[in-house]
Amino acid sequence: MCQIISVHSFRGGTGKSNLTANLAATMALQGLKVGVVDTDIQSPGIHIIFGLDEDHMNYALNDYLWGNCQIEDTAYDVSRVLSSEEINGSLYLIPSSIKAGQIARILREGYDVARLNDGLNELIQGLDLDYLLIDTHPGLNEETLLSIAISDRLVVILRPDRQDYQGTAVTLEVARKLEMSNIMLVVNKALPHSDFDILQQNMETTYKSPVVGIIPLSEEIVQLGSRDIFCLHYPHHPLSLTVANITAQIVQEKQMLAVGG
Repeated sequence: MCQIISVHSFRGGTGKSNLTANLAATMALQGLKVGVVDTDIQSPGIHIIFGLDEDHMNYALNDYLWGNCQIEDTAYDVSRVLSSEEINGSLYLIPSSIKAGQIARILREGYDVARLNDGLNELIQGLDLDYLLIDTHPGLNEETLLSIAISDRLVVILRPDRQDYQGTAVTLEVARKLEMSNIMLVVNKALPHSDFDILQQNMETTYKSPVVGIIPLSEEIVQLGSRDIFCLHYPHHPLSLTVANITAQIVQEKQMLAVGG
């Protein structure tokens, strides 16, 4: 059975889309079928990380939401980014439109959020996915609340920043009211000289959720500039190792639930 994972942050600029892309790629490299949906419709961008040229997008998530196509028409096989070698896994991206007119229409008219839920279920069945990762819009709005409500797991990424701290507290309070109990925290852009053990302890005490990874601020991450999937270029970097560890925890837990079921 497919597991739906929402990756969320209260504010922009936390590295949410990069984390989502790297998690998805790491899962696919393990032979899993993974889909990524960009529901950050107001400010889309994860397609850049996957190397998908917007000029080659015949359809985007917007088109499905407006009834112009089927949800599978918006799914692009981006498995080629993983490796030149043969792999058993697959990776699909459902992007949102980068066209200014379509973004303006979403902001002006909105869309049927229930249709998004239906589309995600159709996507899971049609592509026979093991995991569906949702790259959410920062903050809390209708589609974000829906994403959290239908997800099996919520991964919240934040920076060691007072604004992020406060926003994360609000996010987790809302998530728990939606009966989301399976929550992971990832701290990004931590200063390398910080005491990560103390930082983790403080976060877990404050938020009552496990911190599954702390990623140090890194020049290599800045240099890549979201042009590609980081863990494929720097497989031994702390970020890549953290992503691999998070992936292992997610996959192992799902396997244990399957055995228990």
